[in-house]
Amino acid sequence: MKREWTLGLIGCGAIADFHLMAIRELPGARLAMVSDRKPARAAEIGIREACGWTTDYRELLARPEIDIVCVTTASGSHAQIGMEVLEAGKHLAVEKPMAMTADDADRMNRLAAERGLTIAVISQRRFEPQHRIAHRLVAEGSLGKLLLIEAGCPFYRLQSYYDSAGWRGTVAHDGGAILNQGIHTLDLMLWFGGGVRTVYAKTATRTHRMEAEDIGTALMEFENGAFGTFTASTSLQPGFDPYLRLYGENGTIKLEGTRIVHWTVPGVPEPDLETDEGSGGGVSHPLSISNKYHREQLADLLASLSEGRKPFVTGQDGWQAVRVVQAMYRSAREGGEIRFNDGMK
Repeated sequence: MKREWTLGLIGCGAIADFHLMAIRELPGARLAMVSDRKPARAAEIGIREACGWTTDYRELLARPEIDIVCVTTASGSHAQIGMEVLEAGKHLAVEKPMAMTADDADRMNRLAAERGLTIAVISQRRFEPQHRIAHRLVAEGSLGKLLLIEAGCPFYRLQSYYDSAGWRGTVAHDGGAILNQGIHTLDLMLWFGGGVRTVYAKTATRTHRMEAEDIGTALMEFENGAFGTFTASTSLQPGFDPYLRLYGENGTIKLEGTRIVHWTVPGVPEPDLETDEGSGGGVSHPLSISNKYHREQLADLLASLSEGRKPFVTGQDGWQAVRVVQAMYRSAREGGEIRFNDGMK
């Protein structure tokens, strides 16, 4: 069993700091090199983290000692860089979304399988204790048959957020409220609800100067018969905690942020959980989140590689989330329901 894993990181923007803090704190993890297109930023992080740095990520990929690469660049580059990481024989930890299209995500997964490599898609909210507990109870049948899942991220972003970089809010490189902010919450819905049969969605750009949507809502039917409602926005002042509401035939669990706000589970008392005060859930600022769960997810990736198992959040999970988002966008464009058995890939 390998005891130390050597990592590289591509993209030294704001979210990279969550990965860097996690690597710093994890036993058995060593950072060898970082890369960023901006020389000053790459040098700053390299000096701070006492590791090599470069402005050409292919130089990083050529380092034979690097086992795992974290990709924390703009969303639109995840697929291209991720494919190059896999071609170089490295395991991949990629920020959400893993790709802008389901076809690109599928290509990444197929290449990883061919090369015997692992993809972990950063979906750190699955590691929060309230979600782990609720998922176990749903899987055990404690709520009975699942009837309805309501989920959303009613966030708020100033126009300055979208003006801060040319790629923000663009369809090709960022996506809108659903693909960017909402995909964490959607991933939770899919984790609880399973496969999706149909999607009907509406999107709009109401309060920002941007190409993609700043509000979207969708109605889903899961393969198990449950319904789902999903909303994502960056226009809802002042910004509210993401929520997940699980309604079963025998009980209900309602979660907001890291808090349990309603608990009716037959024979199971409400767990006494500490509220994570360090996490604002990203409701009004993208970095008002806790580092704890990035650390837990990267720890799981290292453990999965050492133990020869799949990570807790796989590339297949990432593909499924992008696939459903793509169906939402298609539904909004065409004005009708999308059925996944009608050739939706």
